[in-house]
Amino acid sequence: MKLIVGLGNPGSKYTGTRHNIGFDVIDELAERFQAPLTEAKHKGVYAVVRKGMEKAILLKPLTYMNLSGESIGEVMRYYNIDVEDLLVIYDDLDLPVGKIRLRQKGSAGGHNGIKSTIAHIGTQEFNRIRIGIDRPKAPMKVPDYVLGRFTAEEQESMKSVISICADAVEAWIEQPFLEVMNKFNQ
Repeated sequence: MKLIVGLGNPGSKYTGTRHNIGFDVIDELAERFQAPLTEAKHKGVYAVVRKGMEKAILLKPLTYMNLSGESIGEVMRYYNIDVEDLLVIYDDLDLPVGKIRLRQKGSAGGHNGIKSTIAHIGTQEFNRIRIGIDRPKAPMKVPDYVLGRFTAEEQESMKSVISICADAVEAWIEQPFLEVMNKFNQ
């Protein structure tokens, strides 16, 4: 079984913010699989889906971004999921808006949701999809920026990015992550 996690903050006031792009990808996948996130356990909401012979969990932690690892760790322990079967999707200030980067490991890069994940699973060697949101222009501060919404122009391009990320996740459910990386990191 694989675990696919989108990072974000719960609540309508955070819907559509840059920091919630991971939640947006999970919502797209839930729609594709016609699997609403109705299970509310392990400090998150999730659904179990099937693709071919494979099963996967789509998870949105409800702990708020900075404590995301609590939910991820609980689900991994409960379902006995190996770290190589984990994929975390999140926003990245160091990539241009709309750019995606798939990686098999890496540091938190200042991202508190990833710091929490590393702390709760005990390694930084896990699959991830980073979605570029760019850095704020001065004098805007990072917290205000990540909790802000995309511009109308950015929203249009992000629809396509969310779809591409969902395509990558669907491919990974049945293929090795390295193959998916090679295809989607072009």
